[in-house]
Amino acid sequence: MARVRSIPSSELPADLAVIYDSFVSLYGPFANQAAVFAHVPAALRHLMAMLLELREANTLPKRYLELAIVVVSRLNDCNYCVAHHKPFLAMEGLSPAGIDAVMEWQNHPELSEIDKLVIEYTIATWTNPHRLRDSIFSRLRAHFSEAQIVELTLRLTLCGFFNKCNDALGIEEEAEATARVAALAPS
Repeated sequence: MARVRSIPSSELPADLAVIYDSFVSLYGPFANQAAVFAHVPAALRHLMAMLLELREANTLPKRYLELAIVVVSRLNDCNYCVAHHKPFLAMEGLSPAGIDAVMEWQNHPELSEIDKLVIEYTIATWTNPHRLRDSIFSRLRAHFSEAQIVELTLRLTLCGFFNKCNDALGIEEEAEATARVAALAPS
């Protein structure tokens, strides 16, 4: 149970309820997160709406986005985000065992060279952004537009923000997210 009360969308003004409900229904099973963030209307109005808009724009291929999110979430030990994004990454072609081993990326047989570059960049950006070298941007530019590089950076650092908020506020995984992860487990 979260450390603050969960606010249902029915308690919100109509404009915020639309964002809340859209986020929960279109973005994924994030009802517990939306219910906590609803305490701060600006978070719904700007953060959740931005995530919906970014998803709709589809600027960055989903595989690279999900790799970055899972890697940052693993670096931060955020079970909430790993539970939500592991199934999304599986839909992008990685096996459940491959996702579990994503932090061993250098010799990972399921990862392409671009996948490995995304993971390398994600780790470097999250752990030592002040030490990033121009050479990694040259390598990124060979595969991504500048808009994609900016979005990748924005999304992986925003994921770290969500990791910290989820853990600090005790936001629990929704039953639907838990069921999706369980469905990936070998039978």
